[in-house]
Amino acid sequence: MAYGRITEGELTGKLQVFRVEDSMFQRLVDRGVLTGVELEEISRISRSPAEQVERLLLTKGIPKHHILHCLSSHYRLPFIEYDEKLTVPENLSAQVDFNELKKRLWCPLGVRAGTAKVVIFNPAEKSLLEAIKRILRVDTLKLVVALPSDIIRILENSGDINPGFPDSAGRTRLAKLRTWLANERVLLAQYRTTLSKGRTGLAFIRTGVAFISIGLVLLRIFGIGFLTILEALLIVGGVIMAVDGVYWYLPARKINKNRIDYTGTEPTFGTTILQLGYSGETPTFRRTPPVEGAEKLRSLWNRLSPVMKRRFLAIDRTDLAEERTILANYRTRMARARTGLAFTRTGVSFIGLGIGLFRQFHAGPWSLFDALLILSGALMVLEGFHWYVPGRKAGDESFKAVQNMRNRTSIWEFMFPPLHRQVNSDHPSPPLFLNRDHALGIWGTTGLALERTLIADRRNVKSRLRTIMARSRTGMAFIRTGSSIFSVGMVLLVYFGLGSTIWTLCNLVLLVIGLAFIADGLYWHIPAERMKEEFSYCLGDMEIVFVDYAKPSTTWRKVEFSHDDL
Repeated sequence: MAYGRITEGELTGKLQVFRVEDSMFQRLVDRGVLTGVELEEISRISRSPAEQVERLLLTKGIPKHHILHCLSSHYRLPFIEYDEKLTVPENLSAQVDFNELKKRLWCPLGVRAGTAKVVIFNPAEKSLLEAIKRILRVDTLKLVVALPSDIIRILENSGDINPGFPDSAGRTRLAKLRTWLANERVLLAQYRTTLSKGRTGLAFIRTGVAFISIGLVLLRIFGIGFLTILEALLIVGGVIMAVDGVYWYLPARKINKNRIDYTGTEPTFGTTILQLGYSGETPTFRRTPPVEGAEKLRSLWNRLSPVMKRRFLAIDRTDLAEERTILANYRTRMARARTGLAFTRTGVSFIGLGIGLFRQFHAGPWSLFDALLILSGALMVLEGFHWYVPGRKAGDESFKAVQNMRNRTSIWEFMFPPLHRQVNSDHPSPPLFLNRDHALGIWGTTGLALERTLIADRRNVKSRLRTIMARSRTGMAFIRTGSSIFSVGMVLLVYFGLGSTIWTLCNLVLLVIGLAFIADGLYWHIPAERMKEEFSYCLGDMEIVFVDYAKPSTTWRKVEFSHDDL
């Protein structure tokens, strides 16, 4: 049976793990590439792993093609070097384990008419050849020798990853992760909508309580008479609104706290890869250790092939998608806090109403209703504070996160470095590198990938702005809650005076708590407003661009809305 140009009989004696022989590298001595002493040293370490042998030869400064010629002459097989066009066919990818191929150092390039073309480092290992035939389901192998680094690189290229990167850096896997992140942002948006609906329901409850309180006050003052119909309408209408508000609020109450309470990772501009895991029901993000040589590879951007650039850009878009998801998570947690504060305001209105009715009217059967109002309000306040504490933590974390994100190097600054950040502004960085066979700008696949990444970076800037504005709104919710508490305390103090020491102390406590909430709200609101002014998106004018990727961006139509036209 023939294996390429070498017969099965000629492989006898070469059935063990690859061993470097003097005769294999005699060509290097004959051509003056190696000395005899150096060849003896290579022979001494010949039992080392193949990758170490190759690394030793290359570190001695031996040109790669000399080593390949030695392998080719020794095994009487053609050799091959890595080329970006060499990949494992898709129909064979499902039959092989890429990690196992990297360990055994072989790679299938195709199967045709019962013959498989295989790149291999050690064709002398008969057991490996038999395993290859069994895996590929062929009778004949057409072998080509290559160095371990080239075989591994072919496999990495087939997996759509750059040199040295893990399998999770493949563009397909990253696309799946970005799709999951997009679905997660949709889920968080649904949560925020549910929470907004819950806050609207709490507004219904407060309005219903106001109707009920007016009806009950009229009933307790005037008793049953000609106003009874109006009182009944107010009470029934208030009950309906309160029940409807509870119906709107309950779905917001059921949102799982653990499902939205997670944190992100620190992106490293392409040197680590984002991975997803779960701790119970809570998603957890983690990163691989820094990829050796990734930073240097990224710094040689203009020397990378288009597909290698697209792989880096896919990593960038995944990091940007993670950032948007984490910011959406912060906004959801702050929306939950605002819902809790709305619940607190509802409870404060119950407490204020109950205290007012209890102090205004004499003790009697109605006092039980007053006590029930006060107790219900207290429970609502406790429930609201239970939501408030995690939201406050999210607000602090989001503000720090946005500040840190703004200090990172963006893809815009990497591709188009600002003049003031360049060492010598008289000699700015060269323009984007293009070959004659590369399509210009957005017309090329790499240009499209770059455009998508730049657009993703803009979306992240807007996401940061929305997060800052959410923090500002949460601060305003603090102020509204503080104003409600302060107003209840002030109204009770002014209306009932200082006659009772205990009630006066209660009113003063309400005033102090209200002022504390107002101060805390201003502490959140003012810095957020200052940061918001630094973004260019908060202007009076607005434009909407009609994107058409089939045309250059300079020809895209847009409509402008000016504040002066309103």
